[in-house]
Amino acid sequence: MRTLKIATFNINGIRARLPALLQWLSREKPEIVCLQELKAADDVFPVDAIREAGYEAVWHGQKSWNGVAILARGVEPLLSRRGLPGDPDPGQSRYIEAVVEGVIVGCLYLPNGNPQPGPKFDYKLAWFNRLIEHADSLLEAGHPVVLAGDYNVVPTDADIYNPRSWKNDALLQPETRECYQRLLGRGWTDALDSLYPGQRIYTFWDYFRQHWKTNSGLRIDHLLLSPQLTERLTGGGVDLWVRDEPKASDHAPTWVDLSI
Repeated sequence: MRTLKIATFNINGIRARLPALLQWLSREKPEIVCLQELKAADDVFPVDAIREAGYEAVWHGQKSWNGVAILARGVEPLLSRRGLPGDPDPGQSRYIEAVVEGVIVGCLYLPNGNPQPGPKFDYKLAWFNRLIEHADSLLEAGHPVVLAGDYNVVPTDADIYNPRSWKNDALLQPETRECYQRLLGRGWTDALDSLYPGQRIYTFWDYFRQHWKTNSGLRIDHLLLSPQLTERLTGGGVDLWVRDEPKASDHAPTWVDLSI
């Protein structure tokens, strides 16, 4: 039996932060990585540099915005889906799915939804509902699945340094949280929450008001596990050192260890 490390990381611009990504891959060596906010079209994705680091990749890019990718160390991810079923706006690159090491990996970048109320918030909720429908179909198939990414959801007030400062933000709205809890209620496990119940763990610190230095963070990057993987969960955490590097993303890599 060996350990499979799966990580999710909102890179916030893969071309601008490629050195930071390569440094993290070299130091932490996750087997599977889900990246969000590539902010790069398909034809400029830095696949050669990633291959030199020992990883193969599949990606779904978009110029200047969004973009998702799945990296696998030493093996080729088998692409199974680009985009959610029924997405009326396939131009927004927010979901990619592949099979790696016998695990179905769904990498997602859920819409932010601000300002709310308004069309952007409506789009967020509609996209979330399509994700829930697709997640149901994955569970019904009975395969081991991880849905990892930037959900743009703060699940509870315990997952943010000060909910009052964000009370009007789309990430904390009751409708947003209801969607997340409904997804969990279908049978998915929030890995970090199950490992560290009651503990304050953050994955995102915005660039304003010295929030990183004061640890004024939010937990919005999540790895949800199907029942087949929940029983294999042995550890997890956040690579905080990455957020402290120069010109860092406003997110830190978040990961789980699974026994396989």
